[in-house]
Amino acid sequence: MLARENIDRLMGLNGNVRTTEGDKVGSIGTFYTDDDTGEPTWVTVKTGLFGSSESFIPLEGATVDGDDVLVPYSKDHIKDAPRVAEDGHLDPGEESRLYNHYGIQDNYGAGRPDDYSTRGTAGNIDATRTDTTRTDATGTARTGDDAMTRSEERLNVGTEKATTGRARLRKYITTENVSTTIPVQREEVRLEREPITDANVGSAMSGPDLTEDEHEVTLHEERPVVEKETVPVERVRLEKDTVTDDVRVDEEVRKEHIETEGTGENRRL
Repeated sequence: MLARENIDRLMGLNGNVRTTEGDKVGSIGTFYTDDDTGEPTWVTVKTGLFGSSESFIPLEGATVDGDDVLVPYSKDHIKDAPRVAEDGHLDPGEESRLYNHYGIQDNYGAGRPDDYSTRGTAGNIDATRTDTTRTDATGTARTGDDAMTRSEERLNVGTEKATTGRARLRKYITTENVSTTIPVQREEVRLEREPITDANVGSAMSGPDLTEDEHEVTLHEERPVVEKETVPVERVRLEKDTVTDDVRVDEEVRKEHIETEGTGENRRL
């Protein structure tokens, strides 16, 4: 069983309850201490959707591992524990049901409905007052009254944002062949013969009678010239759109019912 100094240290550390096999049961809820000795006897663990339910676990055989409490019970065994209203105290009947579930001998005297006054495992406790007291996060003990609290599980459904993928823009370069046709011009030599006529005879006979001579003509042609330039063609960006889908959630919830007996009219609430 954990000592009082362990409880004082664990208060407000956001620790978890784990099984000795290492399974996480849930986060630590509340410690309950014995009225006479002040020693911790029970711890609640938050289970269910979003920690909406709390289960009681006896601290007998429990140990401390860092900020966590290790208990010698399986996760399913803890979650199947009887539902007890987490109202600041445990009465003998509630403790008896919990002890039976965890297989721990209940030391309240059987067959003494009105006159039991002691309990062997937790010291002497007056049966006319609260047997086990809740210690909240501030270390203050709180006790309850004789009313029975009826509780029920309610489904609190929320959403959380999770990363499903990533999109990015990446530029890379490819090479392709581009073919086009352009007209080009070139000069060619053409031989022209001009007969001697009265109009050109003077020019033809103006030189010496016989000579050696040559005449040169320069030829030209056009050739393709290729130049490349980089021009912007478009801008591309990534935008996100939010799409809403309806997702069906199915979960079982439990309710406590109270039956009245011996009141002249048996009723179930």
